[in-house]
Amino acid sequence: MPSRATDALSAGSKTLPEIHTLTSGRQRLRVMPTLGGSIASWDWQRDGRWLPLFRPWDEQGANLYATACFPLLPWSNRITDGGFEFNGKKHAVRPNRDGEPYPIHGDSWQQAWSVAVQADDRMTLELESAHFDGNPYVYSARQLLTLRENSLEIELRVTNTGDQTLPFGLGLHPYFLHDARTRLQFRSRGVWLSGADPIPTGFARKLPLSWDYNRPAPLEGPLVDNCFEGWDGLAMIEDPSRGLRLQMHTTDRSGYTLLYRPPGLDYFCLEPVTHPIDAFHMPNRPGLIDLAPGEDMVLLTRFSVCET
Repeated sequence: MPSRATDALSAGSKTLPEIHTLTSGRQRLRVMPTLGGSIASWDWQRDGRWLPLFRPWDEQGANLYATACFPLLPWSNRITDGGFEFNGKKHAVRPNRDGEPYPIHGDSWQQAWSVAVQADDRMTLELESAHFDGNPYVYSARQLLTLRENSLEIELRVTNTGDQTLPFGLGLHPYFLHDARTRLQFRSRGVWLSGADPIPTGFARKLPLSWDYNRPAPLEGPLVDNCFEGWDGLAMIEDPSRGLRLQMHTTDRSGYTLLYRPPGLDYFCLEPVTHPIDAFHMPNRPGLIDLAPGEDMVLLTRFSVCET
């Protein structure tokens, strides 16, 4: 059974992963399959230079939180209470990140994916996982990364290959750059508020001051690490300093997106996810999908770019 303590993908690993490069038109995508199926960079070419569209990997080591984007499965964000109950049985899930008291973002980001298919402009990554670090999940996962005209499309799929029905969730963790002129817009009907940690304590339809992105708004302000509900699946990022506009569109319209806005830093995360934080302990487990053996679920997200 794989152990988190011996996992080669731990943040302390100094081994640099192999990078696979895809190109199409003015786009370049650099992928690191063995580093949790992550993306090192997604870039746009202008005047002979590559402009980063995601915050690029820092190239300092095997730390997923320093990459440009990585997949979240078989759940997104945190689970409290040492695991969850399902069908009358308690399933233990252990913390899986140093300094983090809760298990977070599933376990696919801690495992090496393999390249199943690669062409100039697309790549299929696959992962087979069975009870990683003692958790209850047995699944197969697939990422289809495709460079289309002025866009990156990521299809993330998980299939329950175990012998019991379990609740599953999906998400992506992209990092975007911003400065004082950057404006973000996405529509929502409210946000899950939290206390001293990011675990939800209640839902608010009135958004806190400086959290309202129903209209274009800047990224400065206090920490936000919260899940917004009622998202229509579309987000726009205006970057006038670099003359770029980015769009993120998820087609399943799950209704949830998580904003991580750290104060004083030049990046933020807007994560398309299928369920809110700690949905395992909410009434009716909103957004989680109970997959029987052999069943699957998909999250399809397209990131587009244009010059302004």
